[in-house]
Amino acid sequence: MKRIILKISNIHRKACVLLSFHLVSLLFLSCTVDSYETGEGSYSQMVADFADLYTDAQKNGISFVTDEGSSYTLTTPIRASWIDAANSIYRTSIYYNKVAEGVANPIACGYILVLQPKEPSEFKRQPQDPLGVESCWLSKNGKYLNLGLLVKNGRDNEGVEGSHALALVQDEIHLNDDNTYTIYYRLLHDKGDSPEYYTNRRYVSILLPEDNRPDSVRITITTYDGDYVKTIKL
Repeated sequence: MKRIILKISNIHRKACVLLSFHLVSLLFLSCTVDSYETGEGSYSQMVADFADLYTDAQKNGISFVTDEGSSYTLTTPIRASWIDAANSIYRTSIYYNKVAEGVANPIACGYILVLQPKEPSEFKRQPQDPLGVESCWLSKNGKYLNLGLLVKNGRDNEGVEGSHALALVQDEIHLNDDNTYTIYYRLLHDKGDSPEYYTNRRYVSILLPEDNRPDSVRITITTYDGDYVKTIKL
């Protein structure tokens, strides 16, 4: 079965790359941190945030900015299999300890896929296989619409977990009666041949437009209980 091709925006600011999306890549990944020590071994001061992670010329994560707007330099560079571009920005969930003003010690981080909308005409197929929606919220900086998804999956006889595909359709920009504008998004989901033995929680971010920004966004997601529709003011 053909996989959906989608555009992700968090790898490069200067250029976007077309990639096929497999949910297995969204598994929580521990950062590979050289010479990392846990100190006292206590995580009582640990903080978890969604953030934009910045890489250097050596493809190391060296700093991040949280959705609340707090900026941190990392005491130890982050290395992970999904960081494959230098001088770039990645969307991440990061666990860290604050060690000083604007300085953080990384503990673990995970890759978050960022979707950008495409016109319906760009898709040969528009599969909308059902999944679960746990949460949907606007990031505090107003840059992203975040989705907490519940994806049913399983493993084959060889222990390989099934792969899924996601993409985002922009159906229209609607002029409302009060002269405000709402952008209509629709999530595409292709589960392929994946079995449905258990449920995985996955986070996805939608990059919202900066130019010609609408007043609200309306997203539709097909679930096992029918269509999930939510409108959020921007």
